[in-house]
Amino acid sequence: MISLKNKIVLITGGSRGIGAACVKLFHQAGATVVFSFKQNEEAAQSLQALFSERRPEAVKIDFHSPEDVVSKTQMILKQYGRIDILVNNAGIWKFGQADQMSIEDWNETIAVNLTSAFLVSKEVIPLMKENHFGRIINVSSTAGQRGEAFYSHYAASKGGIISFTKSLAAELGEFNITVNCVAPGWVDTDMVADVFESEEYLEEVNKNIPLKRIASPEDIAGPILFLASDLARHINGEILNVNGGSVLCG
Repeated sequence: MISLKNKIVLITGGSRGIGAACVKLFHQAGATVVFSFKQNEEAAQSLQALFSERRPEAVKIDFHSPEDVVSKTQMILKQYGRIDILVNNAGIWKFGQADQMSIEDWNETIAVNLTSAFLVSKEVIPLMKENHFGRIINVSSTAGQRGEAFYSHYAASKGGIISFTKSLAAELGEFNITVNCVAPGWVDTDMVADVFESEEYLEEVNKNIPLKRIASPEDIAGPILFLASDLARHINGEILNVNGGSVLCG
């Protein structure tokens, strides 16, 4: 039912986890897919190797560097002529006690998780306006809704993503550009692998999720694909919670 044929999609942070699952689903839906990776070229190439036709393009982008983010996004726009659908997924998650965190750690998380979404969006929006069509889906987190002890910089960045989403939705709706957000809870990705080395902690987390399991990357990619499709054409400014019922908020 969902077809994105003739649509050009940019997925940031696309080489692993949620991003890689998005690359697969968007490709399956018929889109031309471009995805970014930071440094793991091997993972990016392995993902590309899964496809024999319409192989997704991988672009190395350093989301710590505003200059690199802007120049690489402009390069993609020049090559493809437009971006119809943008998935702002690139992000990092690092431990940090509020009273011991360095300003460098704070700034790094804000730059990668929040500022990069602004910079990429800023570059693609003018052509979306010109074409009177666009879909922007930002990836936030339950941490952005309720906060997260020892990860205040991460929670702040993801809370910023939620407000950024709502602001763009109000600003861009008249141009037939919808802007929505997916807010996952725990997701089984490399980013949290160290946390779940403890089977005891994993069991505790599962107990606190009404569905009794941690989401797979595909569980998050599906709702992102939905928000990019015509099925969601009248959804704008929405924060779609995908957390198995672990955090219940409107």
